[in-house]
Amino acid sequence: MAEAPLFKRLALIGIGLIGSSVARVALQRGDIAGEIVANARTQASLDRVMELGIAHRVELDPAEAVKGADCVMLCAPVGAYAALAEAIAPHLAPGAIVTDVGSTKQSVIRDVGPLIPEGVHFVPGHPMAGTEFSGPDAGFATLFDGRWCLLTPPAGTDPEAVERIAELWRRCGSMIEVMEPAHHDRVVAIVSHLPHLIAFTICGTADDLADESRQQVLKFAAAGFRDFTRIAASDPVMWRDVFLNNREALLEMLARFTEDAQAMARAVRWGDAGYIEDKIVRSRGIRKSLIELKQA
Repeated sequence: MAEAPLFKRLALIGIGLIGSSVARVALQRGDIAGEIVANARTQASLDRVMELGIAHRVELDPAEAVKGADCVMLCAPVGAYAALAEAIAPHLAPGAIVTDVGSTKQSVIRDVGPLIPEGVHFVPGHPMAGTEFSGPDAGFATLFDGRWCLLTPPAGTDPEAVERIAELWRRCGSMIEVMEPAHHDRVVAIVSHLPHLIAFTICGTADDLADESRQQVLKFAAAGFRDFTRIAASDPVMWRDVFLNNREALLEMLARFTEDAQAMARAVRWGDAGYIEDKIVRSRGIRKSLIELKQA
C-alpha cells in the first residue's frame, strides 16, 4: 500500500522558479502533497501553470488558494509577504503549517508572524537553490537536489511542525539545517546578497560607460564578466525586496568588503605582490572547499 502524502493539500502562494520547482517535484514524487493549489498575481501566470500541468488547481485570490490547505508555502518576493499574510490569515485551516522560501528571515518573522492565527503553525524556511530565471516555466524538479534548506522557526514553534517542513524539503532533495533567524540573515548576506549586489553594480557600471566603450565591453566580455551578467539577470523585484529587508546585515558585509577592496587597491597601487597572491590563494581555497562540499 502506497504511503499517504505528507500533506493533503499544499497551497503555493507564488509560482515562480521556487514555487514551480516545488510543484514539479511534488507531482513527480506523489508523497509530498495529495493536491497542489497554485496562486499567482496574474491570470496569465495561472493559465501557464495549467498549460504546464504543474498544479491540480489554480486560484487568483490567495484567500481561496489557502482554504482547506494543511500546508501553505509563501513563494512570492518577501516584500509582498505582509499583504499576503493579511489576506490569507482569516482563511487558514486550524492545524495548518505556514512556511515560506524567502531569502530573508527576520523580516519574514516580523511581517508574517504576528498575523498567524492561534492554532496555525509558522515555520519559516529558505531553500538555498536557484537560477537567474523566473516564472512558472523556470522551475525544474531537481533544483533542490543536494542543496541546503535553512529553517528558522521562532521560539516556541511546535517541533512536529518543524519536522514536517523539514521532511517536505528532504523529499524535495534538500539537506536541512535549523538556524537562528538573525544568524541566517548574516550568513546569506555574505554568501548570496552581497554577490548579487556586486553583480548588479558592476553591470550598472558597464552600462554607464560611453557608448563606444560599452559596445567593446559587451563584444569582448570574458568569463568573469559573463558570470556577473548571469547573476545580474535575476528577478529585479525579488532582489530589491531582499536588499531592503536585510539591509543591516547586507550593509555590514558591504562595509567589510569595501575595506578589503580598498586594501587590495592599495596593494595593486604599491606593487604588494605578496598581499595580492595571498588573497588569490585564499580565494582558490574557498572554491576548493565548495567543490569538496558538492556546493559548487
